Amino acid sequence: QVQLVESGGGLVQAGDSLRLSCVVSGRTSSIYAMGWFRQAAGREREFVAAVTWLGGSTDYADSVKGRFTISRDRPKNKLYLQMNSLEPEDTAVYYCAALLRYLSFMRNSKEYNYWGQGTQVTVSS
Repeated sequence: QVQLVESGGGLVQAGDSLRLSCVVSGRTSSIYAMGWFRQAAGREREFVAAVTWLGGSTDYADSVKGRFTISRDRPKNKLYLQMNSLEPEDTAVYYCAALLRYLSFMRNSKEYNYWGQGTQVTVSS
């Protein structure tokens, strides 16, 4: 079992920065990768970024590449998403997720086994 709790969301203006955090507990040794996904109102959940837990290899959605940075602090069992140059289009509920299967396709939300409760990010223009 893996438990995930996101935090750090809020209301910001376009161009601002925000850092999301995700506390990971439980059997962290079973984790292959961690990802961030988001779901805007009336839209489907979409991939944002992912990182392999041990190796630190990253992957980003084109929409956030160059603006967002995913990172993890393994000793602290934390996952982060640094979001810079935020745009109104980034407004969504952001979820962290844990993927257990080795060499899974990290962009696919259906591959993930555990999910946090989500944290709201709202970017005003």
